[in-house]
Amino acid sequence: MKKKSLLLALLILITHCIFAQKLTREQYIEKYRNIAIRQMKSYGIPASIILAQACLESNNGNSSLAVKGKNHFGIKCAGWQGRKVYHDDDKANECFRAYGTDEESFVDHSDFLRYRQRYAFLFDLKITDYKGWARGLKKAGYATAPKYAEMLIKIIEDFQLYKYDDKNYTPPPSTTSESTGNANTAYKKETKPIEVVKKPSEAMREYNIDNFVITLNRNIGKRNGVKYIIAKYNDTYERIGDEFKMSAEQLRKYNDAAKNEQPVKDDIVYIAAKKSKAGKDFPMHVAEAGETLRSISQLYGVKLRDLCKKNNMPADETLEDEQVVYLRNDMKK
Repeated sequence: MKKKSLLLALLILITHCIFAQKLTREQYIEKYRNIAIRQMKSYGIPASIILAQACLESNNGNSSLAVKGKNHFGIKCAGWQGRKVYHDDDKANECFRAYGTDEESFVDHSDFLRYRQRYAFLFDLKITDYKGWARGLKKAGYATAPKYAEMLIKIIEDFQLYKYDDKNYTPPPSTTSESTGNANTAYKKETKPIEVVKKPSEAMREYNIDNFVITLNRNIGKRNGVKYIIAKYNDTYERIGDEFKMSAEQLRKYNDAAKNEQPVKDDIVYIAAKKSKAGKDFPMHVAEAGETLRSISQLYGVKLRDLCKKNNMPADETLEDEQVVYLRNDMKK
């Protein structure tokens, strides 16, 4: 009798799993659109692109990664110190990031795009240019599928996701509850407006206007609390120094530049001294092949000499792909 009861319970469980209702694409979009819009306003990534990628990568929230690890974007473990799940992908039993809530997955995806050099050019596109973003993601190597850009564009157009990229759009209240909560990761991330840390594009000025003031026809941004500008064509440290009433030597010191070095178009140029460490939201950086400590120093507004000390590396060392660079001492083991 006991065996029969156990068998019946097991049969009921299996039947429930087989016939458990999966989210449709429409339901998934409704459930997560508000999160995507919040991410757009915080990071400058089109909500349409966020939603289309999430739909595609998570099979509308029904993939095993999304169910087991709340991983909606298929991001793997490189540089990750939080919980992990394992899943067959390009290789058997690969390591993927796992999150405490669904929203943490969306935040980490935004971080993944915003703070990696290979995606930097995307933030020069208009926030309404979802086709440019889709093609750019494919070009940058986000996915290996030959038709990845076309698949994203089709989802966006079939479900009119482009309407969420309008800053004036106000979605109706969701009838499907969002998943939020505390993170089970090594450090806390919050969904909040952040300081711009890439070239100030039209999209970022639109959503983070308080981070900028206009002076001498230049946009002044803040990174790690340090003021910076973006170099224009034919800019020199001497010319920038004249505009901001400081010497070229001082600017070179602020930017860890060599004696006769000059900035090139789109370079970050700090007009104040960088900090000794990054903010708490940025404890480390996962390098791409060819990056240097100096480029990371400029990316996060951290002095080069302090990065060298934190990582016990010379300034001219070329970094390997997925190499972890610590930006704060409190994250080192």
